[in-house]
Amino acid sequence: MFSKILIANRGEIALRIIRTCKRLGVKTVAVYSDADMHGLHVKEADEAVAIGGFTPRESYLVMDKILSAAQQTGAEAIHPGYGFLSEKEEFAQKVIDAGMVFIGPTPKAIEMLGDKTAARALAKTADVPFADGTTDAVQSYEQVREIAERITYPVILKAAAGGGGKGMRVVEREEDLADALRSAQGEALTAFNDDRVFIEKYIVQPRHIEIQILADTHGTVLYFPERECSIQRRHQKVIEESPSSAVTPELRKAMGEAAARLVKASHYTNAGTLEFLLDKHGKFYFMEVNTRLQVEHPVTEALTGVDLVEQQLRIAAGEKLALTQEDIKPKGHAIECRICVEDVYNDFFPDSGTVSFMHLPEGDHIRNDAALYQGFESGIHYDSMAAKLIVWGENRTEAIDRTIAALDEYHLAGFNTTIPFCRFTLNSEPFRSGHYSTAFVAEQWRNQVPEHLQVLLAASAAYAHAQGLERRVPVWQSTSTWVTSSR
Repeated sequence: MFSKILIANRGEIALRIIRTCKRLGVKTVAVYSDADMHGLHVKEADEAVAIGGFTPRESYLVMDKILSAAQQTGAEAIHPGYGFLSEKEEFAQKVIDAGMVFIGPTPKAIEMLGDKTAARALAKTADVPFADGTTDAVQSYEQVREIAERITYPVILKAAAGGGGKGMRVVEREEDLADALRSAQGEALTAFNDDRVFIEKYIVQPRHIEIQILADTHGTVLYFPERECSIQRRHQKVIEESPSSAVTPELRKAMGEAAARLVKASHYTNAGTLEFLLDKHGKFYFMEVNTRLQVEHPVTEALTGVDLVEQQLRIAAGEKLALTQEDIKPKGHAIECRICVEDVYNDFFPDSGTVSFMHLPEGDHIRNDAALYQGFESGIHYDSMAAKLIVWGENRTEAIDRTIAALDEYHLAGFNTTIPFCRFTLNSEPFRSGHYSTAFVAEQWRNQVPEHLQVLLAASAAYAHAQGLERRVPVWQSTSTWVTSSR
C-alpha cells in the first residue's frame, strides 16, 4: 500500500478519497485553486499545495502544476477522482513517466475506451451488443443519410470523443439531418477539440443502466449489481438507485458478463463503469465506458459494503483482489440524490450564492458526501454539484421513504438546489412503481412549472442568450421558505 498520495481534484470527491486514506493510514496531499483556498478538502488533507488560478484551465487541468505538487511533497501516486484529468491518457502517461503511479487504468486502456467509436469496435469483437450504427466516425453527409435510411429514424448523432450530452443530436426525420450533423460536429469541436461524430439508432424512452467493474493486474475481473441512472436532465444524472426495478437476475448476469468480456478484451485495470441502454423489450445496448470512478459509486458501496476507493488503491499498488464474484452479494436497496446548485424551476440553470444556514440529515443508513459548510460559496467556475445524499433501506419502498424523509431534513439557505426536484421524483407514481425512463423530466417534471411561468422562462432565456448573460435573471422572487431554503 502507498504511504502518501496526491488527490488531483476538489470538493466532495477529494473528501471522499481522503476518508478512505485516513482509515488505511495513507497520507494525503490536496491541491487547491484560489477559489478553493477555504475548501474542506484543503483542511482535511495532511498537506495542501496551492496551484493558483480560479478556473479549471488555470488550476486543476494544468498537468504540470499537479505533477509539480506531487513531486515536491513526495507523493507516490495520484488519484484523479472524476472529471478534470481523470480520463486523460496524456496525464496518466505523464504521471508514470514522472515515476509515480496513476490510480486508474493504463494510458492505453483510457485511449482505447475513451474514444466511443473505438469502444464500439471493441464491443463488436467481444460480442457485446450495441445499437445499430457505425463503429467509425462518419465522413460525409451522404454517408450519414444512407446509414440513417438503413437503420430507420429516429437516429442519434454523438461526439466520438465526448460525453455529458455535448455533441449529441437526436434526429427524427431526414429534413433535419444536415443541420443536426453540422450542429453536432460544431459543438464537438468546441467542447473536445475533435469534430468526429458517429451515428446510431436512437432507442426511444430507454432505461439508463450501468455496471460497475473492478479489474486487477492479475487477471481478475469482477462486476457489481447494476445502477439505474435514468433520472436525468440534459443527459446528466440527478438520481441513481440500485438495484434497478427493470432488471431481472438473468438480465443482471447477462449484462455483468458482457461488461466483463469487454473489460478483459481491453486489458483494463482498476475501477470502471460500462453504461448501457435498456429498451422496453428487455434488450440492452452498450453505450460507453467511463474509465474512472463514478459520481454515483456510493450507491454500489451502500448495497454491497465494498469500499471502491480502497479497492482502487489496492489494485494500483499491485495487490490482487481479495474478493471473488461470489462475494459480491447485494443487500437491500440504495438511492443517491445529487444536490446540485441549480434552479429546478428555471430549466435546471446553475445558481450561485453563499451558504448562510446548513443542516444535513443524519441517522442510520444515511450518508452525506458533501463539501458544504456555512460560508461555502458556489460560483460559476466549477460543476454545480455540491453534495450527494445516499440512503439505504431493507427494500426499495423503505429506501424511497427514508430518502424523502432525509430530503425533508436537508436545509440549505443561500442558493437554489435540486432538492425539490429529487423529492418530487421520489414521490411520483412513475418512480414509486418503477416504471420510468430517461424521458422522466420531459414527461413529468415540465408539467410542474405553471404555463405562464413557462412563457416567462422562455422569454428570460431568449433575452439572456441575446444579451450574452452568464446566468439568467430570476423570473420571480419569493419569500417562501420552500424556495429560499431550497426545500
